[in-house]
Amino acid sequence: MEALIITVVAVLVLGALVVSCIRIIREYERGVIFRFGRLRGPLGPGLVLRIPGVDSLLRVELRTITLTIPPQEVITRDNVTARVNAVVLFKVVDPVLSVMAVENHAVATSQIAQTTLRSVVGRADLDTLLAHRSDLNEDLRTSIALQTKPWGVEVEVVEIKDVEIPEMMQRAMAREAEAERERRAKVISAHGELQAAEELRDAAAILAQAPGSLQLRYLQTLLELGADQNSTVVFPLPMDIVKPFLNSVEQFLPSKGLNHDSSRQH
Repeated sequence: MEALIITVVAVLVLGALVVSCIRIIREYERGVIFRFGRLRGPLGPGLVLRIPGVDSLLRVELRTITLTIPPQEVITRDNVTARVNAVVLFKVVDPVLSVMAVENHAVATSQIAQTTLRSVVGRADLDTLLAHRSDLNEDLRTSIALQTKPWGVEVEVVEIKDVEIPEMMQRAMAREAEAERERRAKVISAHGELQAAEELRDAAAILAQAPGSLQLRYLQTLLELGADQNSTVVFPLPMDIVKPFLNSVEQFLPSKGLNHDSSRQH
């Protein structure tokens, strides 16, 4: 009876020991084991044997990690104070380097991202920060990835989420935008006047070739005025009737001037 009890106890202890030695590594994880302080290569996925008291297991996540950079106070190149925050997407591509080369790759990546964000944004002016954000995102990603590559960390995406500027600067930008719209309106109006003048010049040249067309234009104007039931009545004076009188006046004035000069000489 005592032998049976001892056997059962031994089996239970052995089973508990075997269970404590087994670890399950998921598909998106890798296990880095240190045996007596010496590194064993990344293990997994699946079942991994770990000797209690001898091996220490560290799990490394291989999925993409989302890191939010807290708002940073930066001064742009044109001396404008702004608060900028961003998001970084990165993943571990070498589990061994992520454990051996840096103490905590997530914290280190976060600190590098904050420092790089302040540095890159400080080299750009406010217009670039607001209108050309994609270029800054690419510059940020390249700079951060260059520093995290020795840690076995690959930076996939860096996106600037929000840019907060002082209220006084917002009002100044609104006034600038309003002035720019007014300038464009004046330029468009001036271009319209220029085109209208050119069209009127061409129309006058065409009407000069056919004087009768001018009378038709007068009649058309009368019809337009009559359509509105306007009380004003316009009587167009035919230019063909007035022109002979104008020519006779032009001929009379020079001769009159000559007779007047001759009488002075006498």
